[in-house]
Amino acid sequence: RRTRRRAIVPGMPRWSQLAAIYALLGIAAGAVAMFWRGTPWAHPEPWLRLSPAAAHLYSALLGLTVGLGVAMSTRPLVARFEWARRLSDELRPVARQMSTAGIVAVALLSAAGEELLFRSVVQPAAGLWIQALLFGLAHQLPGRARWVWVSWAAVMGLVLGAMFQLTGSLLGPV
Repeated sequence: RRTRRRAIVPGMPRWSQLAAIYALLGIAAGAVAMFWRGTPWAHPEPWLRLSPAAAHLYSALLGLTVGLGVAMSTRPLVARFEWARRLSDELRPVARQMSTAGIVAVALLSAAGEELLFRSVVQPAAGLWIQALLFGLAHQLPGRARWVWVSWAAVMGLVLGAMFQLTGSLLGPV
């Protein structure tokens, strides 16, 4: 028998509550980065010295390339590896409970909120490797695929953090 999780705010869909939490996370992390460094969108010590326009362009192109690569590799990974199948099986019900608008809202707001927190605040303070580890650990989920998801998120945190550090722009990781 399936049980439904109760919404935190009665009458409000769970996905909209999750989106609101990510929006608040993004606002808070952005405010911290603004207060601390003056900008949440630029790395204080990028590996490449680029103009702001070039940094944003390269970062966006890298972000689109990595995103497309991850999206294109999902089906082949699920077809070939047991760990990918387990992860897909555990995440599929979450996605199926959400509307298309819910998926888009959560995707956009979680991307902005998580990148502002982990890359813009944590990475300049703790470094590339520590933020990737914390990013992975923050992606706990119940079930058999817990550590697969944590590992995948840590690797992606490393890739996104390296992209941010390389170009100096947060645009690509978002």
